[in-house]
Amino acid sequence: MSRYKVVISGLSTDHLHVLSNEQMTALFKQYQGGDAQAKEELICGNLKLVLSIVQRFAARCDNMDDLFQVGCIGLVKAIDHFDLSHQVRFSTYAVPMIMGEIRRYLRDNSVIRVSRHLKDLAYQIFRLKEAYMHEHQEEPSIAWLAEQCGVKEKDVADALDACQSVLSIFEPIYSSDGDELYLLDQIKDEHDEIAKERDVISLHQSMHVLNARELDIIRRRYYEDQTQMEIATELGISQAQVSRLEKNAIRSLRRQMDQ
Repeated sequence: MSRYKVVISGLSTDHLHVLSNEQMTALFKQYQGGDAQAKEELICGNLKLVLSIVQRFAARCDNMDDLFQVGCIGLVKAIDHFDLSHQVRFSTYAVPMIMGEIRRYLRDNSVIRVSRHLKDLAYQIFRLKEAYMHEHQEEPSIAWLAEQCGVKEKDVADALDACQSVLSIFEPIYSSDGDELYLLDQIKDEHDEIAKERDVISLHQSMHVLNARELDIIRRRYYEDQTQMEIATELGISQAQVSRLEKNAIRSLRRQMDQ
């Protein structure tokens, strides 16, 4: 992250420390017991987490300082709402909160116009998701969100899809062990049909390594051209779960195809 060096109150983020799990737990107990200084230490000890997330959005925003500050807002919200009794790692809870805050900022500053109805519904959904995650430490299903909003599941999926930020074709959409897959790689190349046929044959031969759920998601995503939100709606799970299953399936397929 040295390319986007950030200075906070005169302190370079290059020299920020990272808290251990034991230190984090102790500080949360102090903060939730009324110690305001403990909150400051929790913020400073997790700024590198914010930086690592901000880096994922480097292709979508010219001003990385602004994006970092927005990420810090998400970090503070995560610290304020984190519940130790759920026995999950703070980073597991904080990452979706930080990313949600950044995506909201990018969406509000997007060049694409979205109807007021969809934007209002999306804001309602995001508020419900934050409240649900605060209580349950996991993302709600599309069906639950639709019921709470009094709309159809498809309306929830449409609202979330409409408010997604714009992607650059040069933005990494998958990364594993230093190898990155870019959106540009997914665009059809009419002049590479031989390589495409070879890859399809290899892919089909590798499908046996996937379990039933992973195979279903890969089929929907890459053979039926469904979005993650559409799949989540039909399967009654969250988009995050679909994304995680898809990444696991791709990782397994790549490992098998490279053998």
